[in-house]
Amino acid sequence: MKPVYVINGPNLNMLGLREPDVYGKETLAGLEERCRRKAQALGLDISFRQSNIEGELVSWIQEARNAASGIILNAAAYTHTSIAIHDALKVAQIPIIEVHLSNIYKREPFRHHSYVSPVADGVLCGFGGQGYELAIDAIHEILTKKKG
Repeated sequence: MKPVYVINGPNLNMLGLREPDVYGKETLAGLEERCRRKAQALGLDISFRQSNIEGELVSWIQEARNAASGIILNAAAYTHTSIAIHDALKVAQIPIIEVHLSNIYKREPFRHHSYVSPVADGVLCGFGGQGYELAIDAIHEILTKKKG
């Protein structure tokens, strides 16, 4: 089976340093290890990526259309601003789960709108790193149903 792309947007490379009261103390490397363990337990492979560059995220989403079995996306701030990411996701034609470490609906009003949600199969927010594990469970469930 093709890997699941776990794509992380801007500033997530600063996890553990940036606003730990909002995002927690877990680093991106720790989050990646957590995701790898969870995926392995379910028989999935992941390709874990992070970029601060919008165009790179778009390119990875486009690549995923043929190279991945699904996408777990934390577009971070681009969630609220990027029509380009929205448009790339629309043509991906694979399962998409949107994930956020914090509950975006308990934060500033500008964070309440997502350009990702309308094209995602599901949205998880507010569960910290556990949200990524839940997203891996969700992708696994979707892929299992597609097979069967």
